[in-house]
Amino acid sequence: MVTLVEPSVSERTPSPPVTRPPQPGISEDWLAVCIGLLVFVLSLALLFGADILGWAVTTAVWISPAKALAPASKAYARLPALLSLLGTYLFLLLLLLFGAKALRADVKRFAKGFTAIFAVSYACWFLGSWAYIAATPDKRQALGIGWSLNLTNESGFIIALLAGLLVGNFLPGVSRSLKEAIRPELYIKTAIVILGGYLGITVLDQRRLASAMLFQGLCAIVCAYLIFWPVVYYVARRYFGFSREWAAPLASGISICGVSAAIATGSAIKARPVVPIMVSSLVVIFAVVELLFLPFVAQHYLYTQPMVAGAWMGLAVKTDGAAVASGAIADSLIRAKALAASGIRFQPGWTLAVSATVKVFIDIFIGVWAFVLAWVWSAKIERREGERVQARQIWQRFPKFILGYVATFLVVLALGALVPGLVPKIKASMGQANIFRAIFFVMTFFAIGVLSNFRKLWEEGIAKLAAVYVLCLFGYIIWVGLLISWLFFHGMLPPIVKG
Repeated sequence: MVTLVEPSVSERTPSPPVTRPPQPGISEDWLAVCIGLLVFVLSLALLFGADILGWAVTTAVWISPAKALAPASKAYARLPALLSLLGTYLFLLLLLLFGAKALRADVKRFAKGFTAIFAVSYACWFLGSWAYIAATPDKRQALGIGWSLNLTNESGFIIALLAGLLVGNFLPGVSRSLKEAIRPELYIKTAIVILGGYLGITVLDQRRLASAMLFQGLCAIVCAYLIFWPVVYYVARRYFGFSREWAAPLASGISICGVSAAIATGSAIKARPVVPIMVSSLVVIFAVVELLFLPFVAQHYLYTQPMVAGAWMGLAVKTDGAAVASGAIADSLIRAKALAASGIRFQPGWTLAVSATVKVFIDIFIGVWAFVLAWVWSAKIERREGERVQARQIWQRFPKFILGYVATFLVVLALGALVPGLVPKIKASMGQANIFRAIFFVMTFFAIGVLSNFRKLWEEGIAKLAAVYVLCLFGYIIWVGLLISWLFFHGMLPPIVKG
């Protein structure tokens, strides 16, 4: 079995990333841009009345399995859910078979491997959407349940990772048979290209709030990138002995935006694929921990300052799904507490909107940060004595999928700004594209699990990674994030509902 976790995380001479041998043809980086942009463009056909991707399967948080799956668009409402799922699989299989051919991979072995990966990954996503696992407190009443684990459907990522580790560590024959299709970098980079469009519509959907709080959002960016990041990087290097390869993605994952930032950073500095995925796994786990208690802390101490609470959720909780879920929970809890304690009825949705807006502002600049790190690593850290760093070297190191991410974001933003009447259709089209983004994400976690040897992961230092995360998140980032939120959002209140 191929393992990606051989060197120690302690300081060592930098070595090139451990990947499959280079082959002629397109790189996975550029292929991810092509596939992501194709899905994005096909989704935009909805703006012209062509519902090309409306048949794609959606997975709702469910109580009854029979009601969990459905086509994305009402235009396909009569399509059986299983046919919708089959169509989603066949569409992705066709796209990726063309990609496998471009990569000069064995197409038949890729098809077999991808079929198994899709089946297991989607089963994990489906299980992670079970209401007793995924439902947050604000959703339980509508689902008719009294309790849940509050994990959001992003728990599907962790279930997929565990399933992959099981295959990779205990079923070596199966892992070998999947080898041709185990391409976590391709899957995650494609997902991030699609993510750009989804973030664009989030900005459009909250553009009134975003415009009013532009300055505060920019301050959040400064906080995340220029204050949090250097401290986490220094702590990881100075006190825990991590190499630069581990410290940089760890700093991005803890301080910026979890999965996407860790992947982009790892690509910019040419880290081995296992590094950002290990960090991403911790991000998802700790985001769940934050989700379980931060909204209740906000309810108790910040019920008179809902906007501060919302900004705090956006700055402190490191995955988009968990941050938005935290904002939704805090919104509900704070409104109830304010009404009971002070008789004030705040208009619903504003705490949630602040959380989403702050998170989006942070997400937008992932591409910028990746470029900065690519330049720093080329010009300063890995520069050889007497060697002049050329722009070509920075370009070669720069993660190309970030170009796709920025392109989809700007296209959506421009379309919505120039033709406001199109915003509802853009939102629907990005919702369809986001279905594929989620599938690519969950396949990434399963794939990296298959490539990882659990014993080696422990030797690699996952316990030390978790220690850095606990120290920096709970000892520093949460509280500095609260201070920044208070400084820039204190006194800014939602509208009050009369009567």
